[in-house]
Formats: sequence, C-alpha cells, structure tokens
Amino acid sequence: MTGAARLSVEGGAVLRFAPHVRFRFDEVRQAWIVLAPERLMLPDEQAVEILQLIDGKRAVDNVIDELSGRYDAPRDVIASDVIKMLQDLVDKKVLRL
Repeated sequence: MTGAARLSVEGGAVLRFAPHVRFRFDEVRQAWIVLAPERLMLPDEQAVEILQLIDGKRAVDNVIDELSGRYDAPRDVIASDVIKMLQDLVDKKVLRL
C-alpha cells in the first residue's frame, strides 16, 4: 500500500486554509489561534505575520517578498523559514494548495 504523494510548497504555490480550519483572533486568549477539529494551535508572532498573508490569492513568493520588504531582511533567509513553516502546515492539512 502506498501513501499519497506529498504536496510540495514552492514559490508559485497559492495556499489557503483548509475548509475545516479557522484562523482568527481569540478575544478570550487575546491571541491569534488556528482552530481545527480537535486541535487548537497558538502560533508565535512570526507565524501570525505569515498566516495573515495567506489569503488563497497570493503566491508564496509574494508572501516572502512582502515579509522581506516589511522587515528589511534577506529574501533567502525569509524564504527558507516561510517555506519550512508552510510545508509543515500543508503536511498537517491545515493549509492546502
């Protein structure tokens, strides 16, 4: 039995939250949360900055460019961190292509 092929996050990929996942500000916790069935994630500040740019329209390259410009940081460093985080969330089925 073979598993499904791993979806690879690349610069041209346009990501969106899976239909069963909600990313929102939680007033009780005073924090951004990722809410999925039987799962609650509390992303750190950097993850929130990235997730706020995931809109189902913007390519990963555009997200990287935005963050690189916003923080005046080297694009390759930002790209490595962003793609790694987004790949992890795609693997966990929080985000989809």
